Amino acid sequence: MTFETHATLNRRGLFRAAAGATFAAVGLAALSGAPALAADPIKVGEINSYTRLPAFTEPYRLGWQLALEEINAAGGVDGRPIEVISKDDAGKPGDAVTAANELVSLEGVDLLMGTFFSHIGLAVADFANQREILFVAAEPLTDAIVWAKGNDYTFRLRPSVSMQAGMLAEEAAKLDVTRWATVAPNYEYGTAAVEAFKTALSELRPDVEWVDEQWPPQGKIDAGATVQAMAAADPEAIFNVTFGPDLIKFVREGTTRGLFEGREVVSLLTGEPEYMDPLGAETPEGWVVTGYPWDSVDMPEHAAFLEAYQAKYDDYPRLGSVVGYAAMKSVAAILAKAGSTDTDALIEAAKGVEVEVPFGTITYRAADHQSTMGAFVGRTAVRDGKGVMVDVSYRDGADYLPSEEEAAALRP
Repeated sequence: MTFETHATLNRRGLFRAAAGATFAAVGLAALSGAPALAADPIKVGEINSYTRLPAFTEPYRLGWQLALEEINAAGGVDGRPIEVISKDDAGKPGDAVTAANELVSLEGVDLLMGTFFSHIGLAVADFANQREILFVAAEPLTDAIVWAKGNDYTFRLRPSVSMQAGMLAEEAAKLDVTRWATVAPNYEYGTAAVEAFKTALSELRPDVEWVDEQWPPQGKIDAGATVQAMAAADPEAIFNVTFGPDLIKFVREGTTRGLFEGREVVSLLTGEPEYMDPLGAETPEGWVVTGYPWDSVDMPEHAAFLEAYQAKYDDYPRLGSVVGYAAMKSVAAILAKAGSTDTDALIEAAKGVEVEVPFGTITYRAADHQSTMGAFVGRTAVRDGKGVMVDVSYRDGADYLPSEEEAAALRP
């Protein structure tokens, strides 16, 4: 497929008219058999919380840089290289929106990609909706970004909190416990995750009761007070949503105070190397988690990714690496299918587009713009002084989504 010229100016004005002229020149050269001049790059604006959460976002950056190198080495998209202009949002929604505005207004990017925190993803999604530009949300997990606050311009890669909560609830329902406590950071991601898990588990096990909720501020957990309050409630099981430095503090304080002894723990994201590696031998054993067992994934697509990643970086990938790689591959697939950088064409192309990522082939659903990327579920263990996942299985994201008809009804 070759890029098509624009019949009319699109909603982003004169900049797109110039882009249309470039497509016409390239197309005419191809038709005439004459060698085309070096094509102008397709510009992608990328935003993420690099300084706020480097444990995840630095591997994420390495992932999209690897994919970008592969895409451009293979000729780009219809002969046009992709150029990424990246900005750091410092973990602040206002900074993310400012960055998005600069990327669109000053840099003239053709689409946006990235973000980590859910509240930042929602802010950029709202900006994309207002400015009518495609946004591929790589990491934000809140359901709202594709459902309650979904819009025509936003597509999301990672499995949402309700998808991963559903995977964990299936395992939690098998446990011989009824009294549950929860601990989660007090912002969009944490509140959405707890709500999703409680709903999913209560449907599977109507006999469960919820005896305590702890809502520490993100990045500022008072682990001693949190653990003490949870112990006082005397739950039989705990659902944990903390991550990063908060998770480390919670694990250490909970271990010291015996909170986890004789209790089941189900924990979202804890099996990701970004969060287990810093714990090392302190990794609690036997927790039911979602994560990424990079050294035991038996998928041909992952084997190829792993080989390329280790050859380039001499290191093993983290989940952020997979997300960054898959996000960039998604952008390229959408561009190739659209045959244009016109926003309306990109949106139509993204609906139902299939993308090969390290976890196999995924699809971005037309009804709610959610990808079918899945996640790994297993238990934590310690081997050679390092936290690992064992008893692992991959759960296809498509199995944890409502039907497209039901999903469409969830959107505004």
